[in-house]
Amino acid sequence: MDPKNGIDALMDVFIAAGKIVAIGAGPDGFQANREINAKDLVVCPGLVDLSARLREPGLEYKATLESEMEAAVAGGVTSLACSPDTDPPLDEPGLVEMLKHRARSLHQAHVYPIGALTQGLKGERLTEMAELRDAGCIAFGQSDMPFTSARVMMHAMQYASTFSFGVWLRPQDASLADGGVAHDGEVATRLGLPAVSVCAETVALSNIILLARETGARIHLCRISSAEGVAMVRAARRQGLPITCDVAANHLHLSEMDIGFFDSNCHLVPPLRGLSDRHALRTGLLDGTIDAICSDHAPVDEDAKLLPFGEAEAGATGLELLLPLTLKWAAEMKIPPAAALARITVEPARILGVDAGHLSPDAAADLCIFDPGRYWKVEAAVLKSQGKNTPFLGMELQGRVKYTLINGHIVHEG
Repeated sequence: MDPKNGIDALMDVFIAAGKIVAIGAGPDGFQANREINAKDLVVCPGLVDLSARLREPGLEYKATLESEMEAAVAGGVTSLACSPDTDPPLDEPGLVEMLKHRARSLHQAHVYPIGALTQGLKGERLTEMAELRDAGCIAFGQSDMPFTSARVMMHAMQYASTFSFGVWLRPQDASLADGGVAHDGEVATRLGLPAVSVCAETVALSNIILLARETGARIHLCRISSAEGVAMVRAARRQGLPITCDVAANHLHLSEMDIGFFDSNCHLVPPLRGLSDRHALRTGLLDGTIDAICSDHAPVDEDAKLLPFGEAEAGATGLELLLPLTLKWAAEMKIPPAAALARITVEPARILGVDAGHLSPDAAADLCIFDPGRYWKVEAAVLKSQGKNTPFLGMELQGRVKYTLINGHIVHEG
């Protein structure tokens, strides 16, 4: 299955020197050193994830680069974007170069850093974006940190637009969301949890859209979460604004109701919202308003999740769940698996601006080979990530990665 090239057929894939040399009929004289029998399996492009926190540098007690890269390939992810909210943040070229070097030395997934828009992610002074781009950043963002003013955001967009840099922003007004841990709905009211209103997202979205129109900046909206937000993005795109957006896999399947009795595994940012919001996210992804699905991978150490819901650290592991949760969405929306795979291969690759997510001849041989019929139980013991917390613990999901290939090398065999 190759969504970019419209392929969904029983065919062979031929690989040599780290690249795909042919699909269907092999080149003359081709002799394989190894043959993978993929009977009853699906061969697709390696997955591309737009939101994975690798926790290095500085937050190794939550996760290490080794553990999270192992989790990535176990989930079939061959390319990923990592956010700048490390310690210290990715606001210096040396830090970016170190991260890229460490990632390359592991010979696993390709890592594309998102550089910090402002120094220290403090929202005050812009970073040297051109130098960060030269060091390897593919776009710039604030992660979940706010700007100190709309003026700083506008200057950031103006500078980025001048050099055609992408600006990645998660729409949330910090003053409206301050202290909130759950969606402003019946569950937060019943449990007495501090709430985050939908208007925290829509007010921020309005500012971003207006400033994008003013500056001409290319904007990617990270992890949209509400029905009103989806409607605003749809309207902005109809006006021709260069805006793309993604949704977290968790938010396609869960709502505020899943918090139950203070399940801290469901403490996420943005918060799980109402059932109508979940429906709008699913529909927006189906009609193309939302471009891609991301894992929103944010490993958290166990002690930080054992606290009461309001005090527990937000986040959940997701790299190994991206594929099965995407297939689950496809089955429930009754769309072909190949159409769903586009949202985690070619579409996120387009947003990143990298040559990935397809199986064209001469492309890098980054492949995910998975068993679409295999059920597996999500348990801490089977997750490779150092962070074991996810709302799906104990659930059975369908679709398990059998092999992951990067540059023609088998880096995971399950």
